[in-house]
Amino acid sequence: MTVIFSKKCEVALQAVLFLSTEEKGKLFNALEVSKRVKQPKEFVSKMLQVLTASGIIGSKKGKNGGFYLAKDPRNIKLIDIVEAIDGLEIFKTCVLGFPGCSEEKPCPVHNEWGKIRDETFRMLSEETLFDLEEKTINKLRKL
Repeated sequence: MTVIFSKKCEVALQAVLFLSTEEKGKLFNALEVSKRVKQPKEFVSKMLQVLTASGIIGSKKGKNGGFYLAKDPRNIKLIDIVEAIDGLEIFKTCVLGFPGCSEEKPCPVHNEWGKIRDETFRMLSEETLFDLEEKTINKLRKL
């Protein structure tokens, strides 16, 4: 478990990364996605629904329905998924939760966290699903 993202966000990132490695438009039901990313089906299903509402994932209802990546992997950045699930507050607020934490009134880890926060935001904002395809495929094979 990470200290930055919620478990929901971790599962959403894994599900979207999986879908990004598959053939464009190919449908997967929640059970298939959950098996590939080794996460509980109910949890994966809920995250896929949230991601569908955000436009990152598409869905088709019915017996042969399922979920698919709604956009080109080159046009989806990791920060888009984080924002859809957790929002961007972690990048704007004190990591320790102190109100009024700022450069003028820093918390005990303000300077260190600021560097990590900014670098994390930069990486998530630059990396696309396409950029991570090979690494994702390799990781999924090892699960």
